Amino acid sequence: MAKLNRRQMLKGLGLAACSAAAHPWLTTVTLAGTDGGAPLGDHRLIVVILRGAMDGLDVVRPVGEAAYAGYRPTLLARRGSALGDFWELHPALAGLMPLWDREELGFVHATSTPYRDKRSHFDGQDLLEAGTGLDVPVAAVRDGWMNRMLQAVPGLQVQTAFALGAEAMPLLRGQAPFLTWAPDQSLPISGQGQALLQAIYHDDPLFAQAADEAILLSRQMNPDAADGMMAKPGGKPGTGVKDVAVLADYAAGHLRQDTRIAAFSLSGWDSHRSQAEGIQVPLTRLQGLILGLRDRLGPEVWGKTLLLAMTEFGRTVRENGSKGTDHGTAGAMVLAGGALRGRKVYGAWPGLDETALYAGRDLMPTSDVRAWAGWAMRGLYGLDAGLIQRTIFPGLDLGADPGILA
Repeated sequence: MAKLNRRQMLKGLGLAACSAAAHPWLTTVTLAGTDGGAPLGDHRLIVVILRGAMDGLDVVRPVGEAAYAGYRPTLLARRGSALGDFWELHPALAGLMPLWDREELGFVHATSTPYRDKRSHFDGQDLLEAGTGLDVPVAAVRDGWMNRMLQAVPGLQVQTAFALGAEAMPLLRGQAPFLTWAPDQSLPISGQGQALLQAIYHDDPLFAQAADEAILLSRQMNPDAADGMMAKPGGKPGTGVKDVAVLADYAAGHLRQDTRIAAFSLSGWDSHRSQAEGIQVPLTRLQGLILGLRDRLGPEVWGKTLLLAMTEFGRTVRENGSKGTDHGTAGAMVLAGGALRGRKVYGAWPGLDETALYAGRDLMPTSDVRAWAGWAMRGLYGLDAGLIQRTIFPGLDLGADPGILA
């Protein structure tokens, strides 16, 4: 497979490998494109996996719910932006309010995967990316739901391929072609190395482009380099908005061309302690990613784009003794893009009365995360509902069209 060969080539150049599990800030982007873009039409779908269980009740706050403030005495110290009379957006996402006003931002509340009760990040993420129900063991699933979607599209071809020290997310694992790139890596290639790369792969149609882009990435990721000599690796990777800007810039450059699908992974959402302070960084990075994509894609492409940000499960309704929240059940999704019918919080709200909580502690799920992704696929790319329910998300009941697309 082209992806594997490129990985072997780049590793042969001495690039450092870094495991996603070993570093909580590592983020990858996976791209899928078509030959001329024809099979997937002109819409773009961007999926962001928020690893660590984002607290949807803090991001989109039901301040109109009488019981809410009592559950969270410290987490409401800073008030956010009003999303109508009932909802409030976390203050760290205030920069997204212009998108809300233009109907390019929305949310889904009280949604979850079929995962229940065990509350393991690893199991929850596996089920989220496998896209199956509890009746199918995740260990038996060899591909992710987005890859199954790609397998259903005839004529899909690889556009570009990078594997710079990070494996693809399970979301895209499978037989359909896909490409990975991890921006949180130092990529030092000396002047001699660049010349060697170009000489070896000059006449190879498969590797020539990969070699050229590896050199370009090396220069972008080592801006202090001079005279073809790359700067030494250093610094803490992936800890701020700058890294997200690099990610957005790289992805947007491909999405403006033939790439139609991108998947990201943003970590740092586990908030057992001091959540008021700890959630600021991941929210700032998410906001930076969304605004960066909007700015870099430009009005025309952004107008055809839908972004879905989802997490493995929500968090408890009550804050804990450490001023944080523990693993819960239902949470929230973030939706953005010009293809969205935004300025709305979707989903049936279950309420926060004691009798309405799941297991007496969590927000009750009223919808399946997979259904929102399924309707996005159907609306953007015209995929058959039966295909979505049988193959892409086995056992899913799509239900009625929620009308999330403009």
